[in-house]
Amino acid sequence: MRPLSTLPKAHLHLHFTGSMRPGTLADLAAKHRIRLPEALLDTEPIQLPPTERGWFRFQRLYDAARACVRDELDMRRIVSEAVEDDAREGSGRLEIQVDPTSYAPFVGGITPALEIVLDEARAASTRFGVSVGVVVAASRTRHPLDARTLARLAARYAGDGDGEVVGFGLSNDERRGATREFAPAFSIARKAGLLCVPHGGELLGPDHIEVVTNELVPARLGHGVRVTENPRIVDELVRRDVALEVNPGSNVSLGVYPDDQSVPLAALYDTGLKIALGADDPLLFRSRVVDQYETARKVHGFSDEQLARLATDSIKASAAPQQVKDRLLSGVRDWLATDPE
Repeated sequence: MRPLSTLPKAHLHLHFTGSMRPGTLADLAAKHRIRLPEALLDTEPIQLPPTERGWFRFQRLYDAARACVRDELDMRRIVSEAVEDDAREGSGRLEIQVDPTSYAPFVGGITPALEIVLDEARAASTRFGVSVGVVVAASRTRHPLDARTLARLAARYAGDGDGEVVGFGLSNDERRGATREFAPAFSIARKAGLLCVPHGGELLGPDHIEVVTNELVPARLGHGVRVTENPRIVDELVRRDVALEVNPGSNVSLGVYPDDQSVPLAALYDTGLKIALGADDPLLFRSRVVDQYETARKVHGFSDEQLARLATDSIKASAAPQQVKDRLLSGVRDWLATDPE
């Protein structure tokens, strides 16, 4: 088998706080004298039921980790280490997702918070040889007017180069908020040339995917894994060429599926939809992007040719400049041309 850490790929679903190394979280907690919940110190991935109570527990843990990020140096460290970790796993493109609202109180506002992330993304891209874009994400738990504010901010920094905003997302509990009320924010982002990349179709089923697709007009859908439950909506996503950011480790930890074998990765692959494997929140789920490829290989029986298609899909679905895509796609072909170990 060919080593998956040398397979060029794009990592398109990684949250800022959730990207933290466990050791980094422990360091920041000590620095700011914050006591962490035991679950954040555990080496095992969290395992939660797919209920509002389960999501509430996940969100409390995530908020506890986010509370440890309290200054510019903390933010820069997280970005730099995320890029370094992805470089080690063969990612030639990383699109990291951040809601600057969460860090604004510590650095003087949402604009400085975003600028810190963008500046460090540029620097880390140079250091580690990974093309890095940033996705600004609004939260379903806040008012849709807040999403418009973030969309206008994202539009100011839109571009396709390293350390620029390449997309606009919508995250948090899919059961919260009315999707249509976020449509104006996505219209602002779309007019600025940003990819629209909302979450949908993990905690809720294919009906929710249809609503998100119609109201927010995504280029990519965060998760979308439950689309296999309705072939008609599969056909609609194929027609619209909507790519899916699939995170098998996340699906199991959040109880969407009981185990790795139950994640319908092979069924998704067979639909012809573009699939970009992602890690989502490795801090909590204890698996990174290369682990998702390992799951595809060892659990779902994907051949190297199929794994190469997943990597190809991720690169094509990214917002990377064309020259970056061409280089990475060439690398995938070279990877397949090498002899297996």
